Amino acid sequence: MLLTLTELKPTIEENVRTALNEDVGNGDITAELIPASDRAQARVISRQEAVVCGRAWVDEVFRQVDPEVQVEWLVEDGDKVERDQVLFRLQGSARSLLTGERAALNFLQTLSGTATLSHEYAQRVAGTPVRLLDTRKTIPGLRLAQKYAVSCGGCFNHRIGLYDAFLIKENHIMACGGIEKAIETARHNHPGKPVEIEVETEEQLERALVAGADIVMLDNFSPERMIAAVKQTNGRAKLEASGNITDETLLDYANTGVDYISIGALTKHCQAVDLSMRIVEG
Repeated sequence: MLLTLTELKPTIEENVRTALNEDVGNGDITAELIPASDRAQARVISRQEAVVCGRAWVDEVFRQVDPEVQVEWLVEDGDKVERDQVLFRLQGSARSLLTGERAALNFLQTLSGTATLSHEYAQRVAGTPVRLLDTRKTIPGLRLAQKYAVSCGGCFNHRIGLYDAFLIKENHIMACGGIEKAIETARHNHPGKPVEIEVETEEQLERALVAGADIVMLDNFSPERMIAAVKQTNGRAKLEASGNITDETLLDYANTGVDYISIGALTKHCQAVDLSMRIVEG
């Protein structure tokens, strides 16, 4: 799944509206110290090496704050940038630039942090056919934004939420009455939705394959067991590795022949990129 900015437009507008409501409220009393007629120019730089993501969110911040603010981008989403590199320039009302600054940089630093970490992970498995997937372990309210950032960094998206694909785990299986019954009910309730199921043993794997799962998640399998599971599956379903996969073992798992590895860290362990905005003389 690849989220496009066109698809994300309503989400971006809502993300920004929420951010400005909590930050600006009924007015920026500090910016009001500046005469309304004063104009200014500013530039935003990265204080570290990073992969950029979040242009559309920045643009939307200033559109909602003041449509007359001009934003000139010098980089694209997905670009790698160096320390002290200028990312974009701003021109417009001094009040507007300062009012929009924090919300704009919050989106850009967070999404760039997600993209940067995703790029680092993607580089670790470069040369292997495996796809690294994100999870639902995202910042509340920024699910689609972070998943977009993951793709900008070179990794891939798992399901978006609980509505677009099945992921049948141990508790679901127990509550449904078994692997076969869970898969059968899933097919009946929502034909056409991808059905993925989690297994912990080779016997469960075989039952899931016979029942017709599209994807089987191998939970806490060692690399050796995963190699055997790939042979056992023999193309009957896609396989996803999950659980206790560390930086040290990631490449070992990538070389087992599984199709996917899900990594919650892509979105929950990201560290915001250090950015800075400075007013400059015209």
